[in-house]
Amino acid sequence: MAQALKDRRKEAGNHSLQVTFDDNNLLQLLAGERNAHLKTIERQLEVQLHLRGNRIALSGAQAEVEIAERLLNELAELIRRGYPLYESDILFAIRVLRENINRRLGDIFFDQVFIASNKKIISPKSLKQKEYIEAIRTDDIVFGIGPAGTGKTYLAMAMAVGALSKELVRRIVLVRPAVEAGEKLGFLPGDLAEKVNPYLRPLYDALHDMMDFERANSLILKGVIEVAPLAFMRGRTLNDSFVILDEAQNTTTEQMKMFLTRLGTGSKAVITGDITQTDLPENKVSGLVEAIELLRGVAGIRMVYFTKRDVVRHKLVQDIIEAYERYEKGKASITRDAERS
Repeated sequence: MAQALKDRRKEAGNHSLQVTFDDNNLLQLLAGERNAHLKTIERQLEVQLHLRGNRIALSGAQAEVEIAERLLNELAELIRRGYPLYESDILFAIRVLRENINRRLGDIFFDQVFIASNKKIISPKSLKQKEYIEAIRTDDIVFGIGPAGTGKTYLAMAMAVGALSKELVRRIVLVRPAVEAGEKLGFLPGDLAEKVNPYLRPLYDALHDMMDFERANSLILKGVIEVAPLAFMRGRTLNDSFVILDEAQNTTTEQMKMFLTRLGTGSKAVITGDITQTDLPENKVSGLVEAIELLRGVAGIRMVYFTKRDVVRHKLVQDIIEAYERYEKGKASITRDAERS
């Protein structure tokens, strides 16, 4: 078991300690090929790590060294329990421990939401994703609100497929608003399915990432899994179903009310969206924004808010989101200055 030595030194503001391991094989897995994992930790936490025999020496600012110490011990425990460690796992683990250094990583990394057909284990990668999953497990209606790349739709899909495989529900209904639905849709070439398919493609992509292509298509043909535009939900009652409404920021007030009142007995609904990215006309209020205000505090309905810190796509996605936020703030500032002058 890894054990931090107690002889800590402070020299010129530098904090130092050592972590000792009694299993050299575990230490090699923890360090990574050519110490790649240790180098990732050094870059992310701005600390220095030196592997010497069965020990890793740490030095740097006290707060960062303490996170690194905790990180090494927690990652070692994951490896002991058979978890295959990748760079992305280390990045997620650092994010978690920055939020709460006392958090047990095993509680998050071993919370298996679903095992996909390719044997990929789908599990939460942040404290907020963990909260989101727990909300879906315990509440019948959950709103996942936040920027792209935070796993809102992907995790909801995994929970839906998992519920279907355990026979907790009889079907999955995946819904998206087609912003151009209505008169404009009629001008597009092809039959109705061909017209709405581009809007639904992201849902198919997520589904096929978790389920064998032929299996998924078979369930779709049987009606066990339904992928449809939001307009198709009118007049229906969805019993024993796991329903996901994606891109909900593009719903109108009427559409959101219509969707929420479709839920029947034995069903669960997850509504995802980013209220900063609405594609509705300027004179239309987002149904998602209104629902958040109207339903806040209602028992059985949970709101989970993601931020740019929860982005789990490519590490550049978070930088891109921040760049756009700075740009939008700059434009707003220029507009305000122009109005004052």
